[in-house]
Amino acid sequence: MKKLKQLKKWFYKILAKVTPGKTSTRGAAIALLIVSAILYTIAAITSVTKSKDPWFLLFFAVFVIIIVISAYFFLWILKKYNRMPKILKLALLIAIPLLFAALAFEGIYVFFAFCIISLIGGVIALFTTNVFSSLSKVKKGIALLCLLVGIIGLASVINGLLPRGFDIKPVLNAAALHKSAVQRIEAPSPAARGDYTVKKITYGSGKDKHRPEFGKDVTFTTKAVSGVPFLDNWEGLSGWYREHFWGFDDKELPLNGYVWYPEGEGPFPLALIVHGNHLMSDFSDVGYEYLGELLASRGIITVSVDQNFLNGSWADVTGGLDEENDARGWMLLEHLRVWHDWNKTEDHPFYQKIDTTSIALMGHSRGGEAVGHAAFMNTLPYYSDDASTPLDYNFNIKSIVAIAPVDGQYQPGNAPNELKDVSYLTIHGSQDGDVTSFAGSKQYERITFSDSTSHFKSAVYVQGANHGQFNTSWGENDTSDASTSFLNNKQLLSGEEQRQIARVYISAFLETTLTKKMTYKPLFLDARTAADWLPETIYLSQYEDSSFTPLATYDEDFNVTTGTKDSTTIKSTNVTVWREQEISLKWGEKGSRAAYIGWHYKDIEEGDPIPDSLVATYKYTFKPEPLDSTMALTFTLAESTESTNPKSSGKWKDNEDEDDLETETETKTEDATQNELENENEDETDDKKLEDDIPDAPIDFSIIISNSDGQKVTFYLSDFSALQREIEVRIWKSQFITDDSDSENIFQTFMFPFAEIQERNPDFDISSINHLVFRFDKTPEGVIIIDNLGFMKTL
Repeated sequence: MKKLKQLKKWFYKILAKVTPGKTSTRGAAIALLIVSAILYTIAAITSVTKSKDPWFLLFFAVFVIIIVISAYFFLWILKKYNRMPKILKLALLIAIPLLFAALAFEGIYVFFAFCIISLIGGVIALFTTNVFSSLSKVKKGIALLCLLVGIIGLASVINGLLPRGFDIKPVLNAAALHKSAVQRIEAPSPAARGDYTVKKITYGSGKDKHRPEFGKDVTFTTKAVSGVPFLDNWEGLSGWYREHFWGFDDKELPLNGYVWYPEGEGPFPLALIVHGNHLMSDFSDVGYEYLGELLASRGIITVSVDQNFLNGSWADVTGGLDEENDARGWMLLEHLRVWHDWNKTEDHPFYQKIDTTSIALMGHSRGGEAVGHAAFMNTLPYYSDDASTPLDYNFNIKSIVAIAPVDGQYQPGNAPNELKDVSYLTIHGSQDGDVTSFAGSKQYERITFSDSTSHFKSAVYVQGANHGQFNTSWGENDTSDASTSFLNNKQLLSGEEQRQIARVYISAFLETTLTKKMTYKPLFLDARTAADWLPETIYLSQYEDSSFTPLATYDEDFNVTTGTKDSTTIKSTNVTVWREQEISLKWGEKGSRAAYIGWHYKDIEEGDPIPDSLVATYKYTFKPEPLDSTMALTFTLAESTESTNPKSSGKWKDNEDEDDLETETETKTEDATQNELENENEDETDDKKLEDDIPDAPIDFSIIISNSDGQKVTFYLSDFSALQREIEVRIWKSQFITDDSDSENIFQTFMFPFAEIQERNPDFDISSINHLVFRFDKTPEGVIIIDNLGFMKTL
């Protein structure tokens, strides 16, 4: 203790020697004030001179005043802080960071916790130290009021955190309103167990410290691989702990996997599935047994790949593995190398049991991005970030499944990867509390088809699905264990329902792409075709296959009057919104441009007739395509919740069409008495509650196609399905305090077979179609996003 005091004394002595004196401190302060004021004045004068706007000088003056007032305010705060008791200072400096860590870094929770704890703790101290009795009546009253406020606040917090969640404004399932006309797939459920007996084995290093299935009890032993070219930051505390925990470094990465395989002669298709980032000590690969058992029973060898050693741990606070999804993808290719070797080794139990022409890669979260990188790297001779590392795998990877994937965690050559001629399925949930944006739709846009093989891609968005329940070991909590009670899980599907969705879609996708059974293909355009197998919720599906012939993808230029085909021209009438732009997601851009079209009819209610003179239209004119009854018109749509009448204010207000103003005046005059009576009796609170309880009707409109003979056929968007309104979600309970909801532009592909269109007019010549019109005559107002319009083979 004596030595510690001496050390402290010595430290303060050294500190005093190097601390600037009052004179130098004052000089530095004056210099800072004078020089910064001069530079600021020069900047202000220069800006005013260049802008030729003397009011700009007022802006600079006000800015200075705000800075000075703020400086004095913070000085006052610091002064008050210095007068605080030492124990309160310590409490603030220690408790606030701890509260942030304990309360999921939710600032609003930290604020309430700070206030409630302080109020209750302060009053309890008054009672326990007998100080309360000596207080004046006023202070006693204040103390009791503080206690009451604290108790009410505590009760409110408990009441808010105990339930699974709270109700939000309902949204109508647009597709469900028209499901009776949809033809169901006539086949057994792809989620039903198949006819094969399922066997289970493991393979791995044989040296695993924690898991005997990859250690002493492993079925087949595999050689380790070096991940040094693909891994950054396997060093420091994180690297040391990783090696301490696992017993190996980045030069000896094990190839471990659980295998479920069908008993039989084969050869069988092969599918690998890999987990995402989770605590490395909470093993994630065991969470896909439900898929392994199912797929193996239906004749597909399925492997759940262990990459837990690439996941995070507590030691990553100083910096862990960075942008490692290329390593995750590369390791899948090394697993495939092992399987190809076994398939060629005569004395191996899997000799000639694998159909190496039919391979699928599946991944969840970071694994969902990694499978895309694996398919990308599979065709490269060398690693794109370091050409001294050879690749040259060239396996027959036919299909990819990405479950709630991230995107862009790794970018080859600092650019997004692009895939060609591989089938792709991505599934994402609206209640995903980890990857809150539909990142898989970005990879969807970066997949193209160039050959005649029947490739397709599908992006499925599921209302009520979260991130973790696709893996049985992750469950409801999409963050850390401490955050479970902060999540709003009221709208969450059950774990079994969510995994049933995965079973149906993934099993159907693999059978379609690996075994060429086309029975289940309609599912990937329209979930209603599989309504008997799927839980009831909203499904939005974007679909495209290699037969797609585009008229307008909106990616070719910035001219709103032209399409993708040189012959395609576009016109509009009476629209209030018309532009083309990149599609934005919650996180970044989708990687595709689209047309935004809006209309707004003043004082026309839902269901009222819309005068022809006001109806908005969006029209395509093009050269006739070689179409027949096996083809269909197709396009993708999403709703945009932006203003349907952006020109009703601001600079546009003075330029309104006089005819529109006259029409508006006439309508208001006719309904004046009724409107005034309603306004007088209106209760705004009740109206707000009513508005919150009544979901918006889906968007519908007419579609008119005509040909060079002048013949026309009219049908409705709702003949397939009305357009789904944006799905608003609240993933966190704190969003009910801030009254904040999240939503995203999620697309649905619409398909109208020409065979069905021709039934409306048997004389209509499909081969000479040259006009297409969207006529917005069913819904009084709306903004839609149109993308990928063209023709495609029917399903």
